[in-house]
Amino acid sequence: MTTPSAWILAVIFWLHMLATVTWVGSLAAINILVLPASHRTLKLTDQLNFITALQKRLEPLAWFCMGLLLVTGLIQLSTSPHYDGFLSLSTQWSFAILIKHGLAVIMVVVSAIQTWEVLPAIQRTLMKKGKADEEELRNLQRKEIILLRINLLLSALILGATAVARVS
Repeated sequence: MTTPSAWILAVIFWLHMLATVTWVGSLAAINILVLPASHRTLKLTDQLNFITALQKRLEPLAWFCMGLLLVTGLIQLSTSPHYDGFLSLSTQWSFAILIKHGLAVIMVVVSAIQTWEVLPAIQRTLMKKGKADEEELRNLQRKEIILLRINLLLSALILGATAVARVS
């Protein structure tokens, strides 16, 4: 594969960083700002309705960012002089990149559980209107919060692995 020009590579790096900031920034905003504020000011059903509406807007953006990160990351990987093979552990760089990608896979799995299991369960339960079991709603809210926090932690670890790779 021929190496892209410096300008094309710069755009690829920029898109990768933009997708990272968008995805990680939304996770941080939800975890640090939105969830605590909604918990203090809204009733349980209103909190879940609000978070569900917010997640409906953010989920497509998050999945787009994940796809963009995959494509731009593979291009960056293929053009890196440090890259010496899939699953290689020959250098600190390759070890850090392998850790980063392993964490990213876990993050995708957590996002899939959130998107296709927990959020639909919350929506189904809320559709019961007055018949919604409050304990069930609290359990679903807990699951949602745990998944969001896990992804925020994983994103911080991914950024740490990236930093280790950058200094290698």
